Amino acid sequence: MMKENIIKHNYSVSRQDREKGNNQNSFLIWFTGLSGSGKSTIANALEYRLYQEGYKTYALDGDNIRKGINSDLTFSPDDRTENIRRIAEVANLMIDAGQIVLAAFVSPYKKDRENIEYIVGKDNFVEIFVNTSIEECEKRDVKGLYAKARKGEIKDFTGINAPYESPKNPDIEVKTDNISVEESVELIYKEIQEKLKK
Repeated sequence: MMKENIIKHNYSVSRQDREKGNNQNSFLIWFTGLSGSGKSTIANALEYRLYQEGYKTYALDGDNIRKGINSDLTFSPDDRTENIRRIAEVANLMIDAGQIVLAAFVSPYKKDRENIEYIVGKDNFVEIFVNTSIEECEKRDVKGLYAKARKGEIKDFTGINAPYESPKNPDIEVKTDNISVEESVELIYKEIQEKLKK
């Protein structure tokens, strides 16, 4: 077996060294919710807030990941699981690099989100449920994806012809039917403040 011949190399600069150099803790902020819930918009606004305050960040998003590292994957249940697993592994490397990683993905399956937590470690994982009604998501549907899914033009579309398993105990829940992007960012920022500083 090839795995027996793979030996991890320990480098002289550790994650702790990188965190110290960046004057921050590194961890993953994972946004889950339906398409159109506002995950990417809130992640983008939060990253900008953190960037303005001098934090070292990087955002991972469904569209940019699927055009690159995961361009070979479909939206079938198995490929969705593999999509999330690869993203978690990339995020884990970035955590090791001392970065605060923001990831905005539908990630509809509970088992996949549990696997993210397993890959990066419980202490390095903040799950944010962007809880938005499907009616509101359809109203905001600038890409026209819900309409296509309802016509049967898109298969395996979460919320229409594929399931979404809502988190039961997320670290943070943001109900965007009722609050603005700015209010969402403020709520999240307050919750993660203790985690940010070295």
